[in-house]
Amino acid sequence: MPARIAVTGADGRMGREVIAAANDRDDCDVALAVNRSPVDPVEGVAVDDATNLPALLADSDPDVLVDFTGPDSSVEYVAAAAEAGVACVVGTTGFDDEQEAALADAARTVPVLRASNFSRGVAALRRAVSEAAAALPGYDVEVTETHHNAKVDAPSGTALTLLDDIEAARPELDERVHGREGDSPRTDGEIGVHARRAGDIAGEHEVLLAGDENVLELTHRAGSRRVFAAGALDAAAWLAGRDAGAYDFTEVLE
Repeated sequence: MPARIAVTGADGRMGREVIAAANDRDDCDVALAVNRSPVDPVEGVAVDDATNLPALLADSDPDVLVDFTGPDSSVEYVAAAAEAGVACVVGTTGFDDEQEAALADAARTVPVLRASNFSRGVAALRRAVSEAAAALPGYDVEVTETHHNAKVDAPSGTALTLLDDIEAARPELDERVHGREGDSPRTDGEIGVHARRAGDIAGEHEVLLAGDENVLELTHRAGSRRVFAAGALDAAAWLAGRDAGAYDFTEVLE
């Protein structure tokens, strides 16, 4: 049976992509879609008022909620899903410590799968970056990410994940320097971090490693948001029916 999904932020960039992608798949059906403000049907799916989400979840009984909204609304939606016994796939980023704790609390009740990026290409990039960072001790490292001009959090969640991967491979790199201005030579132990916001760019991430007469650049570019929607639906289909707990996208890929 296909996984029945509830989509939050149905009129957002990713909400629309998730609904459109689900319509083209046999393993997922959109059981419910909600939005903060009134909106016409999205890809043929009626959109309800997000303030009524708890009652809507009870009525429609979806298997998995898929959320790409914002930190405040995401925590609210996940709490409602946990109360209704609905699993959650969360692609939202930018949570503070209190919100992280709320998501962890929900995972004690229902399965919650979170990822800063649902692209299979980014999963491969992460593996390559970890291996390269470990294989090139002493090399300088810079991380640059580029997204559309409406993205709120910076650096992106994916960039932060890549930085965590680099620091795990190279523990001596323990200082993140965001941008450069004025007198700013590189110092030992730093990773340069740069965020760019422009146009409607779906997402680009580049890791540069440079040593003496050697430069390695590892880059991922998302051609559209469809790749993230596809990965999120892969995760939703995989997560449906699993035990409560915190899950990661790498588990889906493996």
